[in-house]
Amino acid sequence: MKRTRKFASAIAAGAVTAGALVATPVLAAGPGGPGGGVWPQGQGQHSGRGHPDGYCMVFDRSIPQGTLTAEQKSTLAAAAEQEKLARDLYAAFADRYGLRIFDRIAAAEARHLTAVRTVLARYGVSDPTEGKAAGDFASAPVRAAYDRLLAEGKNSAQAALTAGRRAEQARIDALSQALPGLTAPDVRQLYGSLLRAEQMHLAAFGRWTG
Repeated sequence: MKRTRKFASAIAAGAVTAGALVATPVLAAGPGGPGGGVWPQGQGQHSGRGHPDGYCMVFDRSIPQGTLTAEQKSTLAAAAEQEKLARDLYAAFADRYGLRIFDRIAAAEARHLTAVRTVLARYGVSDPTEGKAAGDFASAPVRAAYDRLLAEGKNSAQAALTAGRRAEQARIDALSQALPGLTAPDVRQLYGSLLRAEQMHLAAFGRWTG
């Protein structure tokens, strides 16, 4: 539980203090016209298996299990809540603003959550997101971070994009902290893939905010 709180606290803190973020005006429909993709017009194409979120996180089920400490199992459970936070947040912003970037990255986060749930089941760890409605979380710090980011993003489409950058940077920091000392091959692969995916999402949001 100590690591769970630490992981959640890293997300909550990062959601507020993820650094100075540049804000520039965007059209309500997104660059390139209504329903524009993740990458603004003229900014080039995404990379990674043809998915418009920039990188499709792939979990290799053939990678063997290892051994997790109780603390590492708690961190794995916390990772599921972080993926749910991102999925729920971006889905809410997609409904509010109609920016395709939020639809696409929310779909990517849903795939990430499925991968984390697969690994949770492998290790017999309870899924804290099971049965939870959108915006509902088992961890109080995660719930507070979600509420804060959601409120911030309701100010404007630009504010929502900035909130997305904050959320991605916070999860990058938390995943980076979870890797040292981790030896289980499948969990290392999971976290490494998640980390690369979040870095691509952060870059995508960056292209929309300038």
